Amino acid sequence: MLSIIVPVLNEADSLRELFDQVTRGCAACGQEFELIFIDDGSTDTSWSVIQGLAAEHLQVGAIRFRRNFGKAAALSAGMKSTRGDLILMMDADLQDDPAEIPALLRKLNDGYDVINGWKQRRLDPWHKVYPSKVFNGLAGWLTGLWLHDHNCGLKLFRAEVAKELRLYGELHRFIPVLAHARGFKVGELAVNHRSRQHGVSKYGVRRFIRGFLDLLTVKFLTGFGQRPQHMLGAIGLGCFAFGLAGMGYLSLLWVLMNVVRLVEAEPIGSRPLLFYSLGALLLGAQAISLGLLAELIVANTGREEDTYSVRERLAPQGQGSAS
Repeated sequence: MLSIIVPVLNEADSLRELFDQVTRGCAACGQEFELIFIDDGSTDTSWSVIQGLAAEHLQVGAIRFRRNFGKAAALSAGMKSTRGDLILMMDADLQDDPAEIPALLRKLNDGYDVINGWKQRRLDPWHKVYPSKVFNGLAGWLTGLWLHDHNCGLKLFRAEVAKELRLYGELHRFIPVLAHARGFKVGELAVNHRSRQHGVSKYGVRRFIRGFLDLLTVKFLTGFGQRPQHMLGAIGLGCFAFGLAGMGYLSLLWVLMNVVRLVEAEPIGSRPLLFYSLGALLLGAQAISLGLLAELIVANTGREEDTYSVRERLAPQGQGSAS
């Protein structure tokens, strides 16, 4: 069964039309489905519309938050309540086209675990399109997973992927990156993108800033989550090496000036290199110390099963006999 998760924030005008389109999309490929709406603190009549849909259709379920907790929290709550083997996340504003469901399912069956939508012909204003292109380039460079559209709300993945991911903040956009880091096979598919018909966009400059900060978080989690000292220690050693080199140079210069008296130069205490070197030594020592503390935290709180991902298991079928 396909579980479709739809976060909702003030989208009352589009919900019934969305359900009808999802029904037609799944019927086109004979796919059984359930549709779970998560009302993320809507202040319009969205919850009333959802209640009506749930009363009329057995496929519809819903969760209502006490206030707005964010899209990642909504998706996380939805994934915990799904029953399907496959999970599709999509937005409620009708910009994601449910008619793409058959194509997404076919692509997933080609051996992928996650399919990320790609709004190849994007119908958004320029102030959303160009920052998104920059963000996608940064995401590919930092994570090693090159996708055209990390921000696309249309994502299909297997239920076992959801079981291994923990979403918070705005990490929902990095589901393919987090899955790729755990060894799942990620692909993408060009999908139809439609202009907004109802409601208002939730996009803003703050969202781009938060997304960039979350990208740095994802890079750290996927690259150094189980070995933080490898990053912090490397930074610390680099700073420490620069500080030692600077102090060594100044020490040699002091000897040449005051002991051997071979050179005449500006006093050591007035040179900027002295302050830079001292600062680098202190920063290096702090970074290494933070790395050690992070390693202690990982060692005492990390769970062994979080360090790997199992594709399948084969249990022994019998017991051997000794000769």
